[in-house]
Formats: sequence, structure tokens, C-alpha cells
Amino acid sequence: MADVYDRWHKSRPAKDDKPCAEHTSKTRTLVPSGEHGKGKRWQVRWRDASGKQRKENFDKKADAETRAATVKADLDRGMYVDPAAGKESFRAVAERWRTSAVHRPSTASRVERGLRNHVYPTFGDRPVASIRPSDIQAWIKDRAQVLAPSTLVVTYAYLITPLQTAVRDRIIASNPCEGVRLPKQRKPEIVPLHADAVRALVDAAPARYRALLLLAASSGLRQGELFGLEVDCIDFLRREVTVRQQLVDPEKGEPYLGEPKTHESYRTVPLTKAAIDALAAHLQQFPAPAVKIEDRTDPRKPRQRTAHLVFPNQYGVPVRRGAWAHVWRRARRRANKALGGAYDQARTAWIRQGKPEGGEPPPIEVPDGASLHDLRHFYASLLIRHRENVKTVQKRLGHAKPSITLDTYTHLWPDEEDTTRAAVEAVLGDVPPLCPAKSA
Repeated sequence: MADVYDRWHKSRPAKDDKPCAEHTSKTRTLVPSGEHGKGKRWQVRWRDASGKQRKENFDKKADAETRAATVKADLDRGMYVDPAAGKESFRAVAERWRTSAVHRPSTASRVERGLRNHVYPTFGDRPVASIRPSDIQAWIKDRAQVLAPSTLVVTYAYLITPLQTAVRDRIIASNPCEGVRLPKQRKPEIVPLHADAVRALVDAAPARYRALLLLAASSGLRQGELFGLEVDCIDFLRREVTVRQQLVDPEKGEPYLGEPKTHESYRTVPLTKAAIDALAAHLQQFPAPAVKIEDRTDPRKPRQRTAHLVFPNQYGVPVRRGAWAHVWRRARRRANKALGGAYDQARTAWIRQGKPEGGEPPPIEVPDGASLHDLRHFYASLLIRHRENVKTVQKRLGHAKPSITLDTYTHLWPDEEDTTRAAVEAVLGDVPPLCPAKSA
């Protein structure tokens, strides 16, 4: 309930009080109060959802009555927003969201860094209710000059999510990000590595990691899933590998075993005989050492245990991200050197044959931006080339939804133009021609 009060006149005057000389009323005798003539005359009083009394003053009675009706309607609908709550800073709202959100350690680190470097300098000290859509749009334009489109999308999520939380907590009435547009980004199509490039990478890798690269190209496992793989996850008789964990390498602290990326990432992937034989040979040459590591696969019960990792480093401990980047760069350079030599030989042979119509052999290389994840793309392209359906590819890769698989690889599925033409021909091929016959 919200009521309107006249601050300048007593609601319960005494019998000997003198009437007001300035104001009159048709319904009652007005008696001046101690606040007569001070500040705004009309006051709206109500109790919010927590039972705390609130007040607002207005010059005109009509404005006070309108506000009272609005407050009453909002309270009845459960949509009331305390005007004073909007004075809280965006930083306070965002920190409350950040510290309470359920994030993986690596994700939590990225969120903290994104807020600190890109959001707080502009909005950190602003009252959350003072942020306008135009402010958001100006921030997007500014950050677009600094961040790549994909990074801007992620950073924008660190801004819009705390504001959505503020709306749910009745701190602000609406999210100023509504209707704001991000710059359109063109998502580059995945270009899988050439099979010869993959073979060259496997050959160029140090002996300790050749089976890892072959397994990556043969199973599509993510980098963390490969480095977190244990011996008992490999079934040599059934020729399959089970993904039940991944190695998480935080920026601060020691690596640990964590849950796979999504629920669907728990999966079993069939392997070729060549991949199984390579793993067996690898374990014979580099037996899996006993590694003491923290296991957080059950977040409620983290524990220290001994793990037998298939791909530790030369010191028998988990591979760190920075060290692997060095190994990968060296393997890529060696692979490209070998591919360049093979190309030179093929081109020389083509010239000696008189440059036949088949054309000059195309150069093959491992691009500068390629990473271990490109072997996962290569595996997906092999499944698609052999006409596996979307559901199968999603299941093998451990994607959360088929739409993710389609968004990433739809351009790799073969064109069915000829097949669809044949399907229509089979149904409508016997329809008589509708064009008039030519005259003699």
C-alpha cells in the first residue's frame, strides 16, 4: 500500500489549533504543521517488499498520487524497484555476481581479467542506475578498436550479465543493454589441415609426443583431454578411448584433473588399429609414471591421488601450456620444412614430365595459426567426408549441442545438389511437357 500525505498540514490537529491562513480544503480544516512551507508539500509513504518504510516528496498532489499508484501496482506485481538501490556502483554489483557465479578456475580468471581491464575503467564507479543504452553503445564502439570481434562478444557478456542480475535483484528496473547491437563479425570457415600436413606433424614431433598427435587426429580429443588421459582410459581390446577428465592448467597454481568441458564431453571414442598400436608402442617406450596430482573431477570432494598419465613431459609431470606451445612451434617448423622439400621434389618431377595437364602440384603447409586443436578439426572433417551424420559427429567430438557442430562444420558437409535433383526427378519426372509442340 502507498499513501499520499500533506506534509504542511497536520493529519490529526488538536482542538485549539488555529486554521491555516494560506490553504483551504473542501473536505477538512487545514492546520499548519511544523514543516509548513518547508520543502515539497506532498509525500508518498509505503513499505517495500522487505517491510522497510520508504518516502518520496513532490510539489504537486497529482504527481504524488501518480507515484503512489505506480508503487502500489509494482508492489502488487512483485516488480517494485527501490530507487536508492540503483545508487550502488556497477563494480559492487559485478563483484557480487563474479564471486557467486559457478565458474571453472580458468573461466573465473578470464572473467576477473576482462572486468578489470575493459569494463571497470568505464563503468566501475558509475551508479548502476545511471548507465544508459547510449553509454553501452559508446563503450562497444571504443572496445571494438582494441578487441577482436570474438573477444568483444565474450567481454560484453561480462558487462551484460551483472546488469541482468541487477534486474533480477530489483536493483534496476530494466537492463540498459537491451536493444544494443554488437558489430557484425564474419566467422571464418574452418579449413582442415591436409592429410600430408598431419603426417608431417606426427613425423616432426619429438618421439615422446608422436602418439599424442596421432591420437588427436584419430579421435578429436581436446588438448586438456589428451594431457589428462590415463592408461586405464584406453581399452586396447575394444580399440576405444574413454574421456572422463581433462588436465586443467590454471594461470596461477599447479595443474589438476578436472571435469570435461561439458556433460556431453564424457564419451567413448572408437580408435583405428594404427592409433591403438601407436599407443601401445608409446607406453612400451615411455611407461606411464605415477604422478601425484589433485583430482577435482568431483568438485565436492577434491583429493590428492596418484595418476598414471599417458602423456607426461620428459620429467614425468603434467605438460604445462607454455611448454607445449614451444614443442608445437618446433614441430610445425620441422613439418613445414619437410613439406617444402616434398613440394620441390613433386614440382621438379612435374616439370620433367613436360608439365602435364594435371597441373602444378599445390603447396601444402601447416599454417602459422594452427594449433593442436586443428587436429580435432581434421578428425571432424574425416567423419564428415565419410558422410557421418551431425549427431554422430557431435557425439564423437563431445559438443554440448548439434547446433554447435553445425555452426562450426556445416560448410564441410558435401553438397547434395545432384541427389536432390534425382529425388525430384523420381517423383515428377513423368509429368507431361507443358510447352506447346513446335509447328512443322
